Amino acid sequence: MNIPAALKYAKTHEWARQEADGSITVGITDHAQGLLGDLVFIELPEVGKALAAGEPAAVVESVKAASDIYAPVGGTVIAVNQAVAEAPERVNEDAYGAWLFRLQPANPAEIDTLLDASGYQASIEG
Repeated sequence: MNIPAALKYAKTHEWARQEADGSITVGITDHAQGLLGDLVFIELPEVGKALAAGEPAAVVESVKAASDIYAPVGGTVIAVNQAVAEAPERVNEDAYGAWLFRLQPANPAEIDTLLDASGYQASIEG
């Protein structure tokens, strides 16, 4: 299973990467896209939307189910990846390359409350 060590993870299967400018890039894990199956639709949040950690931010739909994607940290949406909304299969092809949205975190230290790769691995095996 692919769980990059450089990322942080939420128990709800989102990954988060802190960028050089302090923003947080968010996507879903390889494990999550595998469980969902072929993605057919992605609804992204509005740029400018303020989100609390754990609040639903986006929706992904597969041939099996629709699932909420939660904000791993609180903040304001500053960018969305329109390319994945137009071609949801990109997430199935490369879950860690096909990010969904970027947040400007309200509290940058909040990313440290997320799981590291080994913690996420343990959470999905348990």
